[in-house]
Order: sequence, then structure tokens, then C-alpha cells
Amino acid sequence: MDTERHDEPAPDEQVVTAAPGHLDDVLMDKLSRAFHKETFEVQLHDVAKISIEHDPIDLAYAVSHLPASARHVVYENLPDLEAKIAFIINTGSNTRMAVFRHVPDEELITLIENMPPDEGVWMLEDMPDRRLRSILDNLSIKRANMIRELLKHSHSSAGRMMTNEFFAFYPQTTIGQAAEYIRDNPGIELTRWLFVVNENREPIGFVPSRNLIVNSKTLPLKQVMQPILHTVSPDVSREEVVDLVERYKIPALPVIDSKDQLVGIVTYEDVVEAMEDMADETIAHMGGTAEDICEDDPLIMRLLWRA
Repeated sequence: MDTERHDEPAPDEQVVTAAPGHLDDVLMDKLSRAFHKETFEVQLHDVAKISIEHDPIDLAYAVSHLPASARHVVYENLPDLEAKIAFIINTGSNTRMAVFRHVPDEELITLIENMPPDEGVWMLEDMPDRRLRSILDNLSIKRANMIRELLKHSHSSAGRMMTNEFFAFYPQTTIGQAAEYIRDNPGIELTRWLFVVNENREPIGFVPSRNLIVNSKTLPLKQVMQPILHTVSPDVSREEVVDLVERYKIPALPVIDSKDQLVGIVTYEDVVEAMEDMADETIAHMGGTAEDICEDDPLIMRLLWRA
């Protein structure tokens, strides 16, 4: 009989239980001390060790307090492509621009090919127009077309928030067929929700991925799908999307075009990112001073409540 093995963590591995704010402070202190070591070789050794030991998402937040020239060094010492993608997606615009100045186009193309299209759009927006066009021209045709479609929409619209890479099936598709198709397409990240469309590609229902596990694989999706109660068009403002998702607690909001066809999905994570962007813009508009920030502002109150 097989027995489950529980390995002890290596001495240099750390189980992180600190609150995010405290963790940011710890990481910032570690990185600052590493960059102040006596020689470049020692600096590089310490930064590489930190970059491997810590979650790239935590590093993405911590580097915002480092000089711009140091942020690229952290990025370059991340262990693999997956870590670099997580870092780029979760860090701020200033850090992305600092990193991109040192990264060749070939590497940027690899990053964009391996991240969700909507994240690729935000990444491209931090580049000069000439470089943006050059990278788009060298992406795979499918990925370039998906990103160009998203770039058509206003910066603060549902069309820019959504991902246009998702799973949609006809009602008669069985759970087994849907599961097999998902397994054959591992590059599509939005797998928690499957959408059901009619012959005109109009959304008529959605299926939480859990239903693929707990139900018979011979059941058609129409028997396990839940109704779609809310949709938006691509030109709806992000403020309206945030209000709709927050009010009705919608985990994945379908976006439909003028023909009522499903063209994208706004996830709850997309809404959280939009709320953070809106809060940043509100604070910047107020001059960025704490005493100017009114905690009665609906958006600020919402973010304080979530904290």
C-alpha cells in the first residue's frame, strides 16, 4: 500500500504567515540591504537568493520602493518564465517600464504569448507606440489579433477589462466532451467558469468548473448550467461594471456585442484590479496626500472595507 510522504521543508525555505503589508516591509528591507553590499558580485548573489526564495507576486509589490535601476535586477534573477510573468502582471506601471528598458523584444514576445491577452494589453500599454507596434507584428497571428481586438476599446471600458480567451460550448455538449477540450487547451487560463451559447453565439448559461467533477460525464451542459442574469456591452464604463459586479456578487460577467454574441468575460479579479486603478487615479487627482483623501468617498470606502 502506498503511503503519503511529508517532506520537511529545507532549512532555507520559509512558510510565510505574515500580513501582506508586513511582508512588503520585510522584503523591502532584505532587498535594500542586498543592494548595499560591498561588491556587485555579493549584491547579485543576495538578490538572486531573495528572488528564488520569495513569491514573485510579493516581489512585484516590494520592488516599487527600490530605485528603478534595481527593479530590473530582481526581475532578471527570477527563476523561470512563470515567475517572470507573475511579477510583470502584478507589479506597477513604473516598474514595468523600468524593466522593459532592459529586456529585448524577443523576451517580451515570449512573456505576452504566455499570459492572458487582457494582461498582455496592460503590458503593451507601458511601451512606446513604436515598440508596441513592432511587438504586435511579431506575435503569433492568433495572439496579435486577440490583443488588437482588446486595444480597440476605451481604456476605462468593459471591453478593455475583459478577457477574450475563454471556454464556450453548445448546450448539447457533454461534460466529458467539455472536460476533454479543456485538457487539450491548457493555455486558456479562465477555467473556473464555462459558458454555454446557442447557435448564434448568444450566452444562455454558465457552468462552474466544479460541476465537471461532481456530475456524470455523459450529462449535457444544458442540464447543469445556471442562467445568466446580467451582461454588459464592451463600451460600458468600468465604474458601471464595478457597481454591477459588487452589487450582485457576479463571479464572471459576460460581455456581448451589438448582435448579443459573447465576446468576452470580466472576472471578479478584473474588477478588483479596476477598483485599485480607480483608487490610484482618485488619489493622484487629489494630489496624493493622505490628508486630502476623504474616507467617505464610495470607492475609498469600498477598498478600506476590503482591506
